[in-house]
Amino acid sequence: MDLNTITTVAHPQTRAQLPAWAEGDAWLAGGTWLFSEPQVHLKRLIDLTDLKWPALTITDTHLAISATCTITQLDGFACPPDWLAAPLIGQCCRAFLASFKIWKTATVGGNLCMSLPAGPMISLTSALDGVCTIWRAGGGEDKMPVVDFVIGNQRNRLTPGDLIRQIDIPIAALKRRTAFRQISLAPVGRSAALLIGSLDSDGTLTLSVTASTVRPIQLPFRKAPDAGALRDAIAQQIPDDLYHTDIHGKPLWRKHMTLRLAEEIRAELVGATPS
Repeated sequence: MDLNTITTVAHPQTRAQLPAWAEGDAWLAGGTWLFSEPQVHLKRLIDLTDLKWPALTITDTHLAISATCTITQLDGFACPPDWLAAPLIGQCCRAFLASFKIWKTATVGGNLCMSLPAGPMISLTSALDGVCTIWRAGGGEDKMPVVDFVIGNQRNRLTPGDLIRQIDIPIAALKRRTAFRQISLAPVGRSAALLIGSLDSDGTLTLSVTASTVRPIQLPFRKAPDAGALRDAIAQQIPDDLYHTDIHGKPLWRKHMTLRLAEEIRAELVGATPS
């Protein structure tokens, strides 16, 4: 869609060249949502592509995913063989309600910033203990876990002019065993519940709940729970008002699916028979 109110497109090449934020500004990365509907309040786009951030970088401690990394780049990344959680990348990429054309432009950072409950990059990065680096509009930067960054349906902790620079995934998290479950009302519909479980070498099991809830929820267990303990923990830590509601699923059904998929994940990771 043409944005016919835009009068200027800025092309900064360094952080120092980022223009002072003003009313009517918007960051432009992939632009898949930005150009999908009228944005009559916008006057200027600030194009991030000329910053040329490396899409993916492996360090001794983490995998750094730039905010401008596209879904195609992430899905095509060749992970080291000891990253047992690597299949999650493809599973979450395929949880997008998007064509391969969108994959080439949609970005990981854009998915986080949209902060939709069904955002699969939120699911992936929160389940793997991802940490956002946020460039603040007034200068400086903050680091914040993804699970704390998204606070509700299309709500997050950015203030006007703030920018996600990258998301760091600890190498330790990428070496965990994982289990993935996702369900939609329609075969190619938006996720109504997307749950990921991970099992650490010390026996800690972590369940991450997204899509069914308005924000990501992490439930850690020092030792693998039985079916009853898992169900009780979900009931206690996810109150009914946190379940999302829209045309893709009502809260009661999303809650039921969350409980069902959580038990399937528990059984897969601890080798038990689902009850």
